[in-house]
Amino acid sequence: MRVRPDVSVVVIAYNDAARLPRAVASSLAQSLGGVETVIVDDASTDGTGEAADRLAAAHPGRVGAVHLPVNSGGCGRPRNVGVERSNGRYVMFLDSDDLLDRHACLNLLSAAQETGADLVSGLCDRVFLDMPKGAKGRVRPWYPWLYERSAVYGSLEENPDLLYDTLSTNKLYRRGFLEDGALRFVERLHYEDLLFSAEAYTAAARMALIPHRVYNWLVRDRRVKPSISNRRDELANFADRLEIHRRIDMLFELRGADGLKRAKDAKFVNHDLLLYLRELRDRDPVYRARFLDLAAGYLAGLDPVVFETANPLAAIAAFLIREGDREGALAAAEYLPGRRSDLHARLVERDGRVFWGGNPPRGDLGRRVLDVTDLGFHLYPLKELRPAAVVTRLEASGDRARLDGHVLNPLDRIPRGAALSASLEFRSRRRDAPGARVPAEIVHEGGRLAWHAEFDPRARIRPIGFVDPVWDVRLHVKVDGEEIVTRPGGSAGAAAAKAPVLHGVGLPVRPRLTRLAGDVLRSFVTEDGHLAFRLAVGDPRTRRTATAVARVAGSPPARLGWRRARRMERSMRRALASSRTKAAVFNRILTRLPVRRGLAVFESHLGLHYSDNPKYIYRELRRSGRPVEAVWSYATSAKGFPSDARLVRRDSWRYHLALARAEFWIDNQGYPDRLRKRPETTYIQTWHGSAYKLMGLDQPRMKSGPASARARLARMVDRFDCFLVRSGHDVDTLVKGLGVRAELLPAGYPRNDPLVNGLDGDAELAAEVAALRRSLDLDDGRRAVLYAPTFRPGPTGKPVEPMEPPVDPVRFARELGDEIVLLVRPHYLSRANLPPSAGRAMRDVGGVADVTLLLLLADALVTDHSSIMFDYALLDRPIVLHLPEDGEHAAGYFDLEEHAPGPVTRTEDELIAALADLDAAGSAHAAGRRAFAERFGEHDRGTAARTVVERYFGERSAHGSHRNR
Repeated sequence: MRVRPDVSVVVIAYNDAARLPRAVASSLAQSLGGVETVIVDDASTDGTGEAADRLAAAHPGRVGAVHLPVNSGGCGRPRNVGVERSNGRYVMFLDSDDLLDRHACLNLLSAAQETGADLVSGLCDRVFLDMPKGAKGRVRPWYPWLYERSAVYGSLEENPDLLYDTLSTNKLYRRGFLEDGALRFVERLHYEDLLFSAEAYTAAARMALIPHRVYNWLVRDRRVKPSISNRRDELANFADRLEIHRRIDMLFELRGADGLKRAKDAKFVNHDLLLYLRELRDRDPVYRARFLDLAAGYLAGLDPVVFETANPLAAIAAFLIREGDREGALAAAEYLPGRRSDLHARLVERDGRVFWGGNPPRGDLGRRVLDVTDLGFHLYPLKELRPAAVVTRLEASGDRARLDGHVLNPLDRIPRGAALSASLEFRSRRRDAPGARVPAEIVHEGGRLAWHAEFDPRARIRPIGFVDPVWDVRLHVKVDGEEIVTRPGGSAGAAAAKAPVLHGVGLPVRPRLTRLAGDVLRSFVTEDGHLAFRLAVGDPRTRRTATAVARVAGSPPARLGWRRARRMERSMRRALASSRTKAAVFNRILTRLPVRRGLAVFESHLGLHYSDNPKYIYRELRRSGRPVEAVWSYATSAKGFPSDARLVRRDSWRYHLALARAEFWIDNQGYPDRLRKRPETTYIQTWHGSAYKLMGLDQPRMKSGPASARARLARMVDRFDCFLVRSGHDVDTLVKGLGVRAELLPAGYPRNDPLVNGLDGDAELAAEVAALRRSLDLDDGRRAVLYAPTFRPGPTGKPVEPMEPPVDPVRFARELGDEIVLLVRPHYLSRANLPPSAGRAMRDVGGVADVTLLLLLADALVTDHSSIMFDYALLDRPIVLHLPEDGEHAAGYFDLEEHAPGPVTRTEDELIAALADLDAAGSAHAAGRRAFAERFGEHDRGTAARTVVERYFGERSAHGSHRNR
């Protein structure tokens, strides 16, 4: 008697003879013994039926083949037939172009037997076969957050998020459950999975989830032969999806499950609708208009609550489709924060809030849905915001080409007085290929920037030929030194039908190899809507010869040669550009060059700013007129660095050469640890603050961490020749914790000299403070209070972003705004989250590089464990320590509350009360504040910069070189 199989795997196939055997093999290879495989051929015409019969003959009793007489046009009918022709106690489904994990049936069946579940679901991985093996993003789990751990549910209401995973193929079904509920797939409609899964979820008495991969969804280039469900360029496809959703709506309405319907609708907005909207740019205007009409009709019936529970940008897209603003909707659908996507929509600010779209929203629902203040668009640096560049003209005539367009100016972030410049860059997609820059004019035009470029492409763009057929275009815009890079393209919205022709315009070029490789760059628009060019042969007289040459160049031996040459070139470029190579050359070669007397390399906070102690040593050198050649390193932007110094980008070859030949290194954090300082160079380490929190070797994570981390710290610290200290506290904490063995210079901090001396006699610094005060609009008689908390790492060790103000901005403005302006200063690795509505009473001063300027103009300080309190105490002005009860309290070198230089607040109410009576708080803690300043700043006497300069730059011939001990 034949034993009934534990699991039947129903494999459906249509015209897939090549891949069917591999899918069936994954079923035959299951680690669970009793698995039956039933192949259902949906009337294929390519030999799939014969392949199914061969597999059944090769594995009698394990594989069966069923042939439908007429193609069903979908997946529903074959799966239903497979259920009817199979015998297993449980059923799974497999598509012929996918694979089961080897332990899929075993893991799913074990969970079903342990939990008694009618339905068990496991993790599905999407594998993108067009990407090389090992490439990042090649394997992408399908809604992995649902499968982080095992779970059992008694109903769908217990976890409505299951509606996001509506695949039928990563699940195991008890046959009795399917039969008792008469559960079958709908036929003659696509997206049958969605309805089947919703019915199964609602019918199941118990469902189980396991965190193991069970299914491999193999994704290929959909442009070649898209699957039925991926034919989103057909309106019938979307119409089927909407019909499926309407049937699910009826299912939930019959059950009275309004909550499930809203959850399903939110999933439709977040997932289903976005799939189509993000591809809508490529559709013709007629398709686009009909699609949006269909979508608007369905969205009109959604509960308005859905627009407030769906993901913000997806909800905006859906809401604006319903409201008829189709350009704004598509811009929202296409914008992916953090993924280098372009912002196509205008933003508008009203009553301190930021809204999506060019017009203020009408109605309470519109204001709530379109309010994007919390998304932080007003906080992003311009280069991260990536305002879209739209091409309005593309022409070529004779030897001249012309490109015109405009760039958005969101929230008027680019002021009219800003210094503007622009250029177009044409760059081959060949990795590491150099680009060609074309200057462009750029001016303000209404609420945006208009740009124009006219040039000779033959002179400007020189392809190699054959190896660099595709070229992209980038627009570089500099605003007061900050560079924005965006890719020009067409409009995101429905009005794109009125846009200029961007396809097929030819720019004449001269390839470096031969004109037979191509003599024209022919324009086209990429899938993501950006302008690009393809090298082609424009002259019909040479087209036949060029085709023959291209055939030879594209032959396997030629392609292999090109690939080898390109791999060698890329490898050499990567090797030359790597920090490891630069460090090796520095240590073995560059440090053999003679030291340049008087050359000093300055760096502050790893090149982020012109600030801190190095700045004030540099100023003293300039004031004293000593013959020093100064070099400043910068990490990303040279904006704000002194014009009379030589600037080098950090980690560049020029940077390494300067460090190798320098007589002095002066910084406040640390030069690259791989670089070995030569004995002839004097390293003056100024550091950047006294310590409250445990430092270096005193930190538990350093003590218990890998020995390599401690060795790296020692390698960096052993290079110091001089280490500045402010007090005996620094000697007992910083020096000990870091393991400093250099000469200790008890001079105090140069950055604190102005705090001790004031601004009298320093006209330059006084002008900086006055300019900062004006820029922050602090001349209305209100007090300026600086809020400057310490670095707060998140779970991954990176800073918590964005940093919230210590008091609700609305409340602060209402209760303290007439008396105080709060200057919010996040740690330099973070940024502040201040809504525009906070502008009257709060200012984001995170962009002020030199915190000393802020200390000088602030009437009081609010901080936590930050070392800024040691500096500000020198001014003898009120300090409030805000240590929220729910905040993290780092271990420190002393009891902060016992030695606090001011009142300690725990709650928002307490902080507001302290700020409301600053004079009383200042007077009550005056003695403690002065004792605090004396203890932790005993060497700060206003002469630190001069002491350093005289000690190391005085009589140059006298001090010679300072070596490590």
